[in-house]
Amino acid sequence: MEKLAILGGTPVKQTPFPAWPQYDDHERQALSGVLDSGVWWRTPGTQTLNFEREFAQYHQAKHGIACTNGTAALEIAMAALGIGPGDEVIVPDYTFIATVSAVLFAGALPVLVDVDPDTYCLDPDCVEAAITERTRAIIPVHVGGHPADLDRLMAIAKKHKLYLVEDSSHAHGSEWKGHKVGSIGDVGTFSFQQSKLMTAGEGGVIVTNDDDLEVRLRSVHDCGRMPGEWFYSHFIYGSNYRLSEWQGAVLRQQLQRLDAQAAIRTRNAAVLDAALAEIEGIVPQKSDERCTRNGHYCYIFRYDKAAFAGVPTGRFIEALAAEGMPTQASYPPIHDLDLFKNGAYRQRLAPEQAREDHAFLTAEFPHTNRLAEDTVWVVHRALLGSDEDTAQLVDAVKKIQRHAGELLA
Repeated sequence: MEKLAILGGTPVKQTPFPAWPQYDDHERQALSGVLDSGVWWRTPGTQTLNFEREFAQYHQAKHGIACTNGTAALEIAMAALGIGPGDEVIVPDYTFIATVSAVLFAGALPVLVDVDPDTYCLDPDCVEAAITERTRAIIPVHVGGHPADLDRLMAIAKKHKLYLVEDSSHAHGSEWKGHKVGSIGDVGTFSFQQSKLMTAGEGGVIVTNDDDLEVRLRSVHDCGRMPGEWFYSHFIYGSNYRLSEWQGAVLRQQLQRLDAQAAIRTRNAAVLDAALAEIEGIVPQKSDERCTRNGHYCYIFRYDKAAFAGVPTGRFIEALAAEGMPTQASYPPIHDLDLFKNGAYRQRLAPEQAREDHAFLTAEFPHTNRLAEDTVWVVHRALLGSDEDTAQLVDAVKKIQRHAGELLA
């Protein structure tokens, strides 16, 4: 008799999904080459320099600046764009804290706005409504790898003379109308933390097509130095955000796999889109027709507990994990974090700005709140599996639905 794995039954998935990170002798040889070279530091090295060029070229950008992590990439962007105390930057309420903390690091106010309920990305209508005379930039986040509406956001940014900074930490290789994301706005930032679509454990990169901005970005990331100047000359604010040769060497190999892995994820995600949409109460993340490739950092779907005997989302996720399906937590609403509820964020603002009322503290954010409550995030290594692996994920959801009432006992 069939029984849910969480209640002692046999899991649907008996064999593991592909492991992550993926690596082979290419990484081993690259690391060994750095070791034997004795050049482990980015400044005199060639591995990170070549990675910057290769990554930028792949993403259809003129320039790449590798740095310590994705959060640092955003911090560097804020500094290079001259964003500081008294300024405002519009960010989604549904994102990882780094999108917001980078703005606070600059001393500016992150203005939280709601997201599109179908793609989970920044809602352009909410963005336009939030613009004030203090607004300097917009940071869309390509959630799960699906691009934000870059047509409208670029138009809004141009109309109001704002910078557009693409937080592409989920979106390596994603495309909007055939063009790689990250290189569409003024600046694009990526992360190479271990869960990302390319990884060196940690790391980040910034891409841009603006020659003047590239100089400022590179200077900020390298202690305020300027190209061609004496090593101990420092011209603007900067810090040490340089990436090591070890990570540059690994990331060059990771980049070589990205297209092949993306093709597998795209194929399996399309199968899931069709199959899960047939299950009552399951709604996959919508794909805008202008999204010509979703990198699929995660496969995300909305879950309606009413179709599963009222089983809470958390309990459903526990049951899915017991059936052998790897998931990760959804982002909580940024406005609901202690950082904002206890007012600690004000310590980063200019005195006048810190004393003001901030409307987002009392805003409703209906879509973000719902997505934080009822989305399920399946990690991307599950999309690298076989046809059978993909079918088993669907089978697991159906099995839980058949026995949902037992989870409430």
